Amino acid sequence: MTAHWSGLIERGRSGDRRAYDTLMAEARLWLARYFRRRLPMAHVEDAVQETLIALHHRRHDFDCTQPLRPWLAAIARFKWVDRLRAMEREQLLPPMDSFSASHEIDVVSCHAVRGLLGRLRPAQADAIRLVKIDGMSIVEASAASGQSESLVKINIHRGLKRLACELV
Repeated sequence: MTAHWSGLIERGRSGDRRAYDTLMAEARLWLARYFRRRLPMAHVEDAVQETLIALHHRRHDFDCTQPLRPWLAAIARFKWVDRLRAMEREQLLPPMDSFSASHEIDVVSCHAVRGLLGRLRPAQADAIRLVKIDGMSIVEASAASGQSESLVKINIHRGLKRLACELV
């Protein structure tokens, strides 16, 4: 199947519309099965569409000598994580009476995280806070911080690496 898909994407990039349509139809079926096992049904079609769009936009980056399925699975995994984050943001907060009476652990944790982020450059701290703590996507964090998407990723990587080195 993956060799077949690699051939289809190669022919599709060369202008063979039928091969490209076949690839997208077969990928759609595979993605629907993939997401049905991982997401509520209300979110499956959106995740499939987002992944197909990503495949379409990134089709020229694919090395046709490699199998397509692992590459598509990696894209699907990222879209799955993005979808989970979006679902988490959409959930309503529980009623106030369901919160624990003691917030001591939360207060201490927030203070510790604030102290750790204070050791970083402001751009790194902002990127980590927006993506890892607030749950924004890279695109949303880029818009919120004014950093490019690549810079957001770099700042997260470098900031977490610096924190890991300091904690050891």
